[in-house]
Order: sequence, then C-alpha cells, then structure tokens
Amino acid sequence: MPSSRALRRLDLRRSPPVRQSPQPAAAKKGEASPWPPSSSSASSSSSSASAPPRHPAALSAAAPRGGSAVRVYPLRDFPGTDAAALCGAFRDNVRWLLKQWGSAPGSGSAWRALLSDERTGAVVPIIAVEELAAASPAPLCDLCRCAGWSHHWVSKRKYHFIIPAAVDWDQPFRADALLGRSDHLLHGLIHSNGFGHLVTLRCCDGGSTFLSGSQIMDIWDQLCAALRVRAVSVVDLTQKHSVDLRLLLGVTNGETWFSRWGYCLAKGCFNVSASTYSAALEALAALPVDYLRSRHVRRVVSIYRRLSDKPLATVREFLRCLLDWKHCEAPLSPPSVKTSPRLTFLLPKSCVMKRLRQPCQRFEDVVDLLQCRWSKKRLLNAAEVVVDKLREHANGTRISRQAVRDAARGAIGDTGLLDFVIKSLNDTVVGNHIVRRVPDPKNRVLHFSLEEFAEPEPEPQLEPDLEPEPLELDSERTPHAVRWPSTSDVERDLRAVCRAMVEARSEAAQAVLDCKHWVKWWGLRDESDDQLRFLVEWRPQLREATELTRPMPPGDIVVVPLHASIGELLIEAEHALQETYCFFVGFQAESLDGIAGENWDPVMLGGAESGDTIGVHGHGADMETGLRCQGGTDAWDVQCVCGAQDDDGERMVACDACNVWHHTRCVSIADGAPVPPLFLCMSCGGALMAAGPILDEALTVPKVK
Repeated sequence: MPSSRALRRLDLRRSPPVRQSPQPAAAKKGEASPWPPSSSSASSSSSSASAPPRHPAALSAAAPRGGSAVRVYPLRDFPGTDAAALCGAFRDNVRWLLKQWGSAPGSGSAWRALLSDERTGAVVPIIAVEELAAASPAPLCDLCRCAGWSHHWVSKRKYHFIIPAAVDWDQPFRADALLGRSDHLLHGLIHSNGFGHLVTLRCCDGGSTFLSGSQIMDIWDQLCAALRVRAVSVVDLTQKHSVDLRLLLGVTNGETWFSRWGYCLAKGCFNVSASTYSAALEALAALPVDYLRSRHVRRVVSIYRRLSDKPLATVREFLRCLLDWKHCEAPLSPPSVKTSPRLTFLLPKSCVMKRLRQPCQRFEDVVDLLQCRWSKKRLLNAAEVVVDKLREHANGTRISRQAVRDAARGAIGDTGLLDFVIKSLNDTVVGNHIVRRVPDPKNRVLHFSLEEFAEPEPEPQLEPDLEPEPLELDSERTPHAVRWPSTSDVERDLRAVCRAMVEARSEAAQAVLDCKHWVKWWGLRDESDDQLRFLVEWRPQLREATELTRPMPPGDIVVVPLHASIGELLIEAEHALQETYCFFVGFQAESLDGIAGENWDPVMLGGAESGDTIGVHGHGADMETGLRCQGGTDAWDVQCVCGAQDDDGERMVACDACNVWHHTRCVSIADGAPVPPLFLCMSCGGALMAAGPILDEALTVPKVK
C-alpha cells in the first residue's frame, strides 16, 4: 500500500520513542493485558456493560484507586449540561471537557467518565486518551488517507474515545496497551483539527451485554456534536448473521445503517461514483423475485405471500417483508382460510374426510429414478428453464407441448435433453411451482400449466373423545395450512435471498459492496451567541507553494468575541495553527487576507461576517518536517484501469517500470494471492513486447568472418 511505503520514507526531525507493537485481538495464552491482574476480576469474556448496577449518587462521590473523582453523566443525555459550555473550536472544547473528567489511574494522558442508565442502574465507562503525533510510532493516519483526507495537515494531538469491553475497567491501566486492543465496544479517534474516524463499533454480537449498537452510536454522535467535531468518517464493514448490512439495508431502505445518524457516501472504492451506487441499488431492488435462481427462495416466497397477503413481486418488497417478519409474533391460532357460504353439517365420528388431489413428486426425486445419459444437474437446470418459459408465456393459461418446446429451445441446445425433460414433467414440483400436463379432449394434444405449490403440513389425527366440529365443503381446492416462520427461519431466508440476489446481479451487488467509505459533516455552525467564528486558511509564499505537492486542506475554526479587534483575530489565528499542527509549530502570523482595517479596528467593521474564510500570511512554516500531510511527503501516482486516481484503502501494486499504482483486483491478482516479484502494467508491458524484436536485433552480436 502507498501508506506503508510513505511511512518508511518519512524523515522525521526527531525519532519517536520505541513502543511495543500491539498484540492481535485473538490473544494467545500468556499474552500481556493492559489491565493488571486482579483477584476479584471476572472472566475476560464479560463486558463492561454487564457490570452490576450501582447507585449514581454513590458513584459521583466515589474515587477510584489512585485517581480523582469520576464524573457521572446520564446515558441517554451525554454529555448532559456540559454541552452548553462547549461553544468554541474542537481543540478547546475537548480540553475543557477532559478537565471535568477524572484522571485515569496509572496513566497521565487518559481521562475517564461514567455513563449511568437511570432505568436499570447499570454503569458504562468511557475513556479518553490523548496521543501526541511526535511520540507516536505511526504519526500519519491511514484512516485519513482512505477517507480522501491525505492533504490534511498532520495534527499534533489525537484523542481516542473508548468504551472498553474489559470487565476490570476500574483498575490502573497503560494507555499504550489500551490503544493496542481491538475488542472495544466503541473506539473513536478525533484529530485536534476536528476531523475524526469511527474505528470500532461492537454491539450485542461483539460482546456487549447491555448496550445495543444504536445506543453506542447515539453516545458517539452526541459526543461529536457537543465537542463541535467537523467531520467523522467510517468504513462500513458491518455484518449480521453473515449478511453485509450495507447491501441488505441499502436494497431494502435505500440507505445504510449509518445513514440514520446523517452519514452519507464519501467515495466509492474502485472509482464507483454516487450515481453508479444509486443505479446499482435500484437495479437490485427492482429485481423480480421469480427470477432468482434459488430453489429455496422459490419454495419460501409462496409461504410469505400467503401469510402476508401481498404479491411480493420484487426483491425490495420481499426483503422488507422478511425484516418485518422478524418482529412478528406467531398467532395463537393458525391463519384463517377463506371459505364460501355453503351449508355446514357434522360428519359422523367414524367418517374420515381426505382431500382429493393428485400426488405430486419433486423433480429431484423423479430424476433419481430415471435412467438416462444426462447428469442430474443438467436435468434440473433444464427443468427450471422449462418452468421459466411456462411462467413467461403461459400467463396463467395452458399452452401446448410444441409451444413449450419452441420457447425453451433457445436456452437448451440439446433437443434430446429437452424432449426427455418435457416428457418427464407430469404433476411434478419444480421450485415452488407444480407442472401439470393434461391432454386436450378434442385432438389429444398435450398442454402444460403451472400452479403455486406450498409444503403441506401433516394433518392432525382425530381423537375419539373429541366431538366432531362443523366443516364446510367446497368444490375448490382448500389451501394447505402454512407453518409460521420462526426468527431463525427468517434469518436463513434472508441469507438465501441475498445470495441469490448477488448471483443474479453480481456487478450491481459488487458496486454496492465497494461503497464502504461514509462520512458525516457538521461543518462550521454559527451559533446565535456573542461569538464570531471564522475559517482561517494559511496562504503560503511563492517559494513555499512550489514545494507543496497536494491541494490545500480546509481551514481551521477560530472563535473570537463579538467586540474583538483585527489584531486579536490575527493572534487567535496564529495560536490556532501553532496548537493544532506539527507543520506550524514556529509559525508567525503577519497579516490577514479577506478583512480590511488596522490591527486596532474592530472585526465587525472590516467587511468580514461570521462564517467567512480568512487567509493568514506569515513565515515560519516548517517545510523540512516529515509531519506535513497525512498522506506523507511523497506524491503517489495512482492511475488504475478502473479510473481511480487516489488511494482508497484497497490492496494495490506498483508497476516496477513506471511506478504507477494499480488495484490488484483490477490487474487480475486475487486478494489472497501474493504480488509477483516483477509487475508491469499494461502500458509498460505492451511497450516492452513491442520493443522485443528491436532489442533482439540490437543485442545480437554479428558473426565475425
């Protein structure tokens, strides 16, 4: 990946201290833990959310071992009344908030607060860790690079907000070991410029026994809004029961799970645009259910159609029905069957009434009894083709054998196979349809028709002690009783529909799965108070501009009082750049661009309004540091055949001739396959092949006579 190569080439002004690399999440026996052993600690598989309920009043006054008093916030109103005091930029708000929290024992750069649920009394810890870029083994942020923020300046500080899954969270711990764990319920990272990333989110399936995924997401969203975060990115790889939620919810509702909190598509991998993503979702949503080549889906769709009394024609309608069905409780009595107004009577006890119907066999069972030269797979595929043609051309009526043969002839090239299958289809079940074959009484020509099929339920035996109940007879066929699907049945059917949908529209499904980078923007919010807010951007000198290889990043937020002067705004702009970025440690501001007046003039009279962008000129930017941009100092050339021109976090390989990066998937290198020792792109490889004869002629040594 480009980021790995960039990290190796960094020329840092001062080498960071050595820190042990974090251990993998699946710890082996004897692995070191950031939590020291305690005789009273519970099992490591427990969750912090499963801590026994404690009274909030006692917690607010209690102090943990080796630390100060811990602040307690309501779980559903975090951070409570402190949000009213957070009206500045993020770098100032986060410092003020952490001062209200208690210092975590055993670590000087960590703070801790508690979230208390007033309904259940349970307590959840939230820990904040400050990480300095100059002392970090990985000062550059790969998450910024994947989110398209490679041009952002490297922030001096990163703040990690963590809800740990360890049960002994009230014990002293090491901040570096805590950051090395990957089993947290929540792990969010925010740079001091206000841009952050949601790194980890785990709910009930990930070890949380108290907090749901929506509750954890509410905590994170409320924290970001209170701290005046500018933007947060997330890589959506969420799965539930082996189903990608961005595919399932995207097709069902037209949006992902994170869209409930205002996240929108930032960019697609492999150059998938927003319009391509929307078109792929609509193509999958409008796919007819009857076109899915899955025998299981064809069997169960008729059951849900009868139970829901809906046509369920498209994949979107069927998926919505399945998701709603997970929350439906089975009725105490089976669903009623529509009857006609006929005379009811009582049957004698000794009389047993049976439904008159022709026996039907599944075509798979019929094939096992047949002796022919074709394989079972070819016979089943041919039978499905015949049923598809019957559904397309019959329209609920009967059609002749010759019409069926002519319709299926284009899809089945072997006429012998086609005639054999048509001959064997007689009162047989294929998918969720029954194929009926009856001769015409006039000319004895065979005609075929389709009927819906549902799995019959075993009929209950009549007990002798029970009185006979009134029954109603009808000449029409009585539908079979349908078993109410359980939650596990619905989840199994969801997986089957998603698999069949991906097989039917593989390109559209891949386009949806490639859109995994999402972002939520807060931007600059101008509050109705007595403060002025501006975006301050650095204006480089001509010599400095020639050394910059990336576009300029967005400006920083500066908040000044309503009566502030231009000179005070200049000082605040200089302070904001110095305190936020490694690049501007020694920066000295000289003048402002976008506002007129002298330094003692009020800002209100300079022609700039709150929310405007102000340019700042000065000197002292460290052009020699390696901590300049999040993407590194090297300019990476990405020109993949898919059209991508920037690193999107996917696996890449560089051409050994031109040093241009390409996706391994786009150059036919499998994800699990190693990169070849010598790789040439299509341009360099084609040029080398074209120059082969010329090189052979030039390298040929003439024979000396």
